[in-house]
Amino acid sequence: MTKTAERLSHCYISRNLKIQGGEPVIRGTRFPVRSIVFYVIKEGMLPEELAREFSHLSLAAIYDALSYYYDHKEEIEKLLKVHQEASWKM
Repeated sequence: MTKTAERLSHCYISRNLKIQGGEPVIRGTRFPVRSIVFYVIKEGMLPEELAREFSHLSLAAIYDALSYYYDHKEEIEKLLKVHQEASWKM
């Protein structure tokens, strides 16, 4: 008998329309998941380096953000693209 994996919630991730326009952030901060993805996956920063650079982020929260990314890859990729294009316009 095969057990299916149970989808768990991301306890370090929250959404609130008043914070970053409702995009997913690290709970208790304004730090968006897309930024963690940018630094770690796109720029190659180690999660431990990111935790040292942004001391208000725990390593567990960073890894949860990465897990959230893989569960919601299309959404986060769209957010990355929108914010990248917005920075080009500035």
